[in-house]
Amino acid sequence: MNCLISVNELTNCSRYFSTLTENGVNKGAYEMTTDQETGSIESIRILLIEDNEPNRRLLEDYLIYQGFEVCSLAVGTGFERALQDFNPQIVLLDLKLPDIDGYDILEQMQDSSEWREIPVVVVSARAFNADQQRALSLGARRYLVKPIRLLELLEVIRSVLRSP
Repeated sequence: MNCLISVNELTNCSRYFSTLTENGVNKGAYEMTTDQETGSIESIRILLIEDNEPNRRLLEDYLIYQGFEVCSLAVGTGFERALQDFNPQIVLLDLKLPDIDGYDILEQMQDSSEWREIPVVVVSARAFNADQQRALSLGARRYLVKPIRLLELLEVIRSVLRSP
């Protein structure tokens, strides 16, 4: 796969000095592997959809540091292509995006037999119980209210990936 190194902010990309695939999707600055609790070495692919730049950069950097391969989007519009090209094992989704409602993304994923089984963890500032229930009813596996603790996020990711 050919990659490009970019120093500028690009549409649907969230970091400077990012490694980009030919189609412009951010794949993070580098790929790392880590020992999971099972003792095996593997790289877990996470699709991060978060419009707030500081939050997105913090989460992306932390997850890459923890050994995950991260593809991050600042808007929801390109999520279908990212799902196809990046083939994530889990999605971290903000509900309030500038171009599409996060609930719509959840619905589209549930309507697709190809994407239905990809676990989604919602990371949102919407703290009302009704918002949480709606997201969970649309297929989200977990719902975290911002601000989140990074260690809690890591525990949730590992827990969701272990469960069937």
